Amino acid sequence: MSEKKVQVGKVVLGDGHIAVQSMTTVRTSDVKASVAQILRLEQAGCDIVRVAVLDEADARAIKEVKREVNVPIVADIHFSTKLAVLSVEAGADKLRINPGNIGAEGDIARVAAAVKERGIPVRVGANTGSIEPHFYEKYGRSAEALVESALMNVHILEKYGVEDLVLSVKASDVRLTVEAYRMLSKRTPYPLHLGVTEAGTERSGVVKSSIGIGALLLDGIGDTIRVSLTADPVKEAVAAHEILRAVGLEKDFTEVVSCPTCGRCEYDCMGMAARVNSRVAGVHKKLKIAVMGCVVNGPGEAKDCDLGIAGGRESCVIMERGKPNEKVAAEVAEKVFFERLTALLSEEEHEE
Repeated sequence: MSEKKVQVGKVVLGDGHIAVQSMTTVRTSDVKASVAQILRLEQAGCDIVRVAVLDEADARAIKEVKREVNVPIVADIHFSTKLAVLSVEAGADKLRINPGNIGAEGDIARVAAAVKERGIPVRVGANTGSIEPHFYEKYGRSAEALVESALMNVHILEKYGVEDLVLSVKASDVRLTVEAYRMLSKRTPYPLHLGVTEAGTERSGVVKSSIGIGALLLDGIGDTIRVSLTADPVKEAVAAHEILRAVGLEKDFTEVVSCPTCGRCEYDCMGMAARVNSRVAGVHKKLKIAVMGCVVNGPGEAKDCDLGIAGGRESCVIMERGKPNEKVAAEVAEKVFFERLTALLSEEEHEE
């Protein structure tokens, strides 16, 4: 958690809550498509959504998009002071810029004046594709180069009175990303936006992002995250929440633990685990459900669960918190288990 808090719309970065972000993949000027995608991202648990601003039509469309959505909108801008100012005037809740490519010093001053007038923050994002040549020459492709680039651009904005800043130092290399953020976290009080850039397609991208973002979150570093995938952005939001759950930073969900299975497994443990996952998807209740492969270790491993099942060919064991283990005939075990699961979910809802 950073020393300084920064507000993006109604979302506060630096207060201990890790905000989930994603970015639309359609033209912002296509208001209908943009709104539809942002609403899907909201449903998936996104706290902040970024949109690309390629021209004046995109910038002006931000005003229309914001009327139809609930999350803060970040305008992503490069190479144009005019588009940055237009986006601010259209109601963007935050800018993502790189002062190094936004223009001359006078141009940066114009952007600074616009964001200060509206009271919105700026994210300064350095990545391995945008490091200034003199930092490359001095440090090579390294954490030092990323950090120095980010801080130099921060100092430029601070010079013009912009102090609501969020920083990122991303690379496609996981180890380099982690090293850069660890270094940056010691040198700045500003909130940090975590991510592994250009992480890849869904499967490889989730793995790389989980390792990089997860390692930093476990270090106590980071205030907002984006999982960058070459995929539907909704999958980015889903993966982000999975990472937060895995490192213990998202409590309000139903966790399913399940066996990797082995030769002792004599029932459809894999299918059962998938069906249980589908049943609890989107449930915002702090519960732990176990689907275990056999009765050898299953009951012991599921002791801390609210509800669990350990399978067998002839019978299964159902385990409930505070109750003795119950043996149930295999042919009715799944039916009984799902009845208990539904009752448990309803009980929790009633308690709320």
